Amino acid sequence: MSLLFFNTRWRRIGFCAVVIALTLCVIRLWPKDPLAQHFPSSRTVFAADGELLRLTLAYDEQYRLWTPLTQIASPMQEATLLYEDRWFYWHPGVNPWSLLRASVSTATGSRRIGGSGISMQLARRVYHIDSRSITGKLKQVLGAVWLELCYSKRDILEAYLNSVPYGGNVEGVGAASMIYWHKSVRDLTVPEALNLAVIPQNPRKRVGNMRTSEAQNIDTPALIAARQRLADLWQQRHPADARLFNANALALPYQRRASLPFLAPHFVDYVLQETKQTSLHTTLDVKTQKLMESLMRDYVKARADMGIRNASAILIDASQMQVKALVGSVDYHDSTIAGQVNGVLARRSPGSALKPFIYALALDQGLIHSASVLKDAQSNFGAFAPENFDGRFSGPIPAHQALIRSRNIPAVDLASRLSRPNLYDFLKLGGVQKLASESHYGLALALGGVEISMEELAVLYASFLNQGEWRGLHYFADKALEKSMPITLLSPEAAFITVDMLRQNPRPDTYAPARPAIAWKTGTSWGFRDAWTAGVFGRYVLVVWLGNFDGSSNPALIGVEAAAPLFLRIVDALRAEKLDKGEMASTQPENLKKLEVCVASGDLPNAECPVTGPAWFITGKSPIRQSNLHRKVLIDSRTGKRACQAGPFTREEVFEFWTSDMLSLFKKAGMPLRKLPEGSCPNDEVNLAQDAAPSIISPLRGVSHVQRATRQEAIYLRAESGSLGGKLIWFVDDSPLGQTKPGEALAWIPPKAGRYTIRVLDGDGLSDSRQVSVVASD
Repeated sequence: MSLLFFNTRWRRIGFCAVVIALTLCVIRLWPKDPLAQHFPSSRTVFAADGELLRLTLAYDEQYRLWTPLTQIASPMQEATLLYEDRWFYWHPGVNPWSLLRASVSTATGSRRIGGSGISMQLARRVYHIDSRSITGKLKQVLGAVWLELCYSKRDILEAYLNSVPYGGNVEGVGAASMIYWHKSVRDLTVPEALNLAVIPQNPRKRVGNMRTSEAQNIDTPALIAARQRLADLWQQRHPADARLFNANALALPYQRRASLPFLAPHFVDYVLQETKQTSLHTTLDVKTQKLMESLMRDYVKARADMGIRNASAILIDASQMQVKALVGSVDYHDSTIAGQVNGVLARRSPGSALKPFIYALALDQGLIHSASVLKDAQSNFGAFAPENFDGRFSGPIPAHQALIRSRNIPAVDLASRLSRPNLYDFLKLGGVQKLASESHYGLALALGGVEISMEELAVLYASFLNQGEWRGLHYFADKALEKSMPITLLSPEAAFITVDMLRQNPRPDTYAPARPAIAWKTGTSWGFRDAWTAGVFGRYVLVVWLGNFDGSSNPALIGVEAAAPLFLRIVDALRAEKLDKGEMASTQPENLKKLEVCVASGDLPNAECPVTGPAWFITGKSPIRQSNLHRKVLIDSRTGKRACQAGPFTREEVFEFWTSDMLSLFKKAGMPLRKLPEGSCPNDEVNLAQDAAPSIISPLRGVSHVQRATRQEAIYLRAESGSLGGKLIWFVDDSPLGQTKPGEALAWIPPKAGRYTIRVLDGDGLSDSRQVSVVASD
């Protein structure tokens, strides 16, 4: 009977043990929230070299940087256990001996000490327990046991180290290490760990009172004593570390919370908004950032008397598409200029800074080569009549000169002749956001009639260095390794030629091209609200903007006068400080050839062309034709008139034979040409003609003409011709309309909306045609 009772009792005990074990397993394995969710974390932002840019406050206004246990230096873990809870891994959350010792010490009044181990301290913080009463202490004990049932020892130690107070509003070793030592907790040394480990015993008195004086960085007697006790315990376990504990080894100066870095504020604000990660490693270069901030601050200050008060800039390493510096405003803390606004992300009119893309597209579409002669003369493009910034006209001008001199009319003319993709398509494909419809801008788009951010413009300019490809921009170092899908915006040849053209832009301070080469372009928005300079040098893209965030006008805000000097000053300083990493590895595209052209005509020179110069040609794309601008004419030496045939009294002289529209340009530009002598030979006019077909110059391609029902407006037809005289006959859908001389306009009122074919025919039977779209409007 007794044996049966004995066996039954042990079976019951075994059954209870199994139930308890299963219950503990269920509790441990049951899904539960990580302990980290009880403690909101601060966030850190680091530069490319690992330097701290900012440590933010958690949303409960505490500095608390959650750090996994594997990333906490082992001396920090061991010092904490040695000082706070040496039996942590051996008790079930509560150390009875520690509680008894603390109770006796408190009851006898010898010294008030705490008996709470790591698990009990964590339970008080997780469950918000007031442990000053006996009831509260019992709740704390139960909470510690429950934590031990639910979580592993490593989980509990990790949560404790990340939540324990280290003075003021500093909690957790991650934040404490970053604030007091300006380093990661994984890099803490033994002396630093011993200094931090003694603080949680009395964190409220650490700051400026018992443990240390943060205001003066002076160790207090209480801190010295506590630290020495821990150092003695450490040396007992680690005799080899005795050399570290001389009189000065442990006396380490604390940094103040006020000394926390607050670098590149606009850049940091932006990256913090882009991700929820707690530890952000960015592409920013601190030296470059500080240099640019200093230069821009001094530049704006020196020009305060001109009303210039604010500026922004962004620098990109195009080889990896990394943002190396970003200055959103000259003073983040100046509310009078809305200093916290990030001007790099603001959308503003770029003015002429878009013109390089027009020329690049024109190169790609075979409209021009680098030295093609363009026309800078008063022109109407439908209802749009652009003017040059200086109010003057240059007449015939080579393409590269038209670009670097920022002539408006040639740029608009090229934009009007672009097929697909045109400038609007280019901007859309290049990632420019918030574009209105294409018809909303019209040809004014060529002169910056669109709002674009500095960041977007910088990415577009980076395509010049990346062989015409658009690539995504990176702010985070880990993202730089991700290869975004490139988008082809331009051919490598067009990108190469455009950069070469921009490199000829003379500096406003020396009036000579920059050496080493800088390819740059200015822009001024309508009404003098924005002054821009954008360009490339080495492997970098730099965009600079000056203006006011409220959009107010200032006559001093002219790109070449306000923004260009700052742009060039930044480039010069980066090179002087050796922060410029040099050129990108690149080669001249295979389909690119440099040929000699006749400077006056832009065509391949004939034997009579007096001056030639180099020009870039894209094989299979660039327009190639023989120049016949310069021709020999027989002159009768006795009369000075043209001779009909060679003889003893004739000589040959070279004259320029311009088309009618070009002759008109020279006349308007005040550039008189040498007149051709009179002659009376039969068919002389035909022999002297350019043998060129007429070319319609109005109406433009790709422009829709609006006709209102209440008022019909004429469309003016105009063509140029290589003939020195004669008539041009106009047709609309094969119906004769009228006759004009070259360069003269013929008014035509469309009878209704629709598409029409306009054709012009000269006396030699040569012709040109164009499609015209007429849209009805109320």
